[in-house]
Amino acid sequence: MDLKQLRAFIAIADLRSFSAAAAHTGLSQPSLSRLLKQLETDMGVDLVDRYHRPLHLTEAGAFFYDKIGTILTEIDTVTSMTQRLSAPSAVLNIGFVPSVLYGLLPEIIARLKQSSPDIEVTLKDISSYQQMDALKSGDIDIGFGRFAHQVPWIQQILLRHERYVVALPKAHPLANTNNQRLIDLANNRLILYHQTHLPISTAVTKSKSTSTKQTVPSESITEPLLHLFAQYGISPFTTTTVSDLQVALGLVAAGEGITLVPASLKTVRTEQISYQNLAHENVTSPIYLHTLKDFVHPKIPDLLTAIYHVYERRGITYRQQKFM
Repeated sequence: MDLKQLRAFIAIADLRSFSAAAAHTGLSQPSLSRLLKQLETDMGVDLVDRYHRPLHLTEAGAFFYDKIGTILTEIDTVTSMTQRLSAPSAVLNIGFVPSVLYGLLPEIIARLKQSSPDIEVTLKDISSYQQMDALKSGDIDIGFGRFAHQVPWIQQILLRHERYVVALPKAHPLANTNNQRLIDLANNRLILYHQTHLPISTAVTKSKSTSTKQTVPSESITEPLLHLFAQYGISPFTTTTVSDLQVALGLVAAGEGITLVPASLKTVRTEQISYQNLAHENVTSPIYLHTLKDFVHPKIPDLLTAIYHVYERRGITYRQQKFM
């Protein structure tokens, strides 16, 4: 059994066609068929039922496909990491979620370039969840996200907690009321925009619109904004789910509801939106920095230095950390 045989099998299993798999791998059909046959002979098991069109996997083949695909992905990841460790790129590829871009990220990058004039930086807008795969593949070297992740390949540090503020239409009765409580906002339509949910195993299915209030344990809710309300035993009267943060703020500006956003977004659409502080000090959105466990890009310490320099200049409380 070797990698060529395994990759041939995966291609056939993915595409359910020898001709399509041959085109995908760049091998001839006879070569592909021979590799599969060698694999089956080595294992003493038929993996593909060749008498159906499209091709079907045997029961053993389906089991093998499910398990071996994960192993090949791990091999590809290790290979990529080894190559990057041997010859690190001069470019620092940084992934970020959009809400971070409205905060201190531009200032941090400016400070990084000022202190390290030779550094080349690329920025990529990518969700917290997608950053995990992007780190493994090498598309990014480090990522700014809003969620904790339990991924064996990844290490992360908590940079700080950012307070949430409530975004309301300018005409809203509470538009000029500061230090608001979540209970006073519960009768409004809450606009949800997070594409990544909290890593809680037990989830409660929430509809886009609910007409009755219920007290739901916060431990059972994975949508971040609903989780914040549930921590206080509150369920909003009605909710609407949209694709991203900008759409959510667009609906607020149009008077279609309210939402909670990190305080760094208080400068967005200020002509139509009023941003007010919340009375709850623990209603916050964390900012995490994550990278690979076994390969830390040589420019990442410079990035951390720039982050902490900006925090000190801004008077932001933080606990200095570093990647291992």
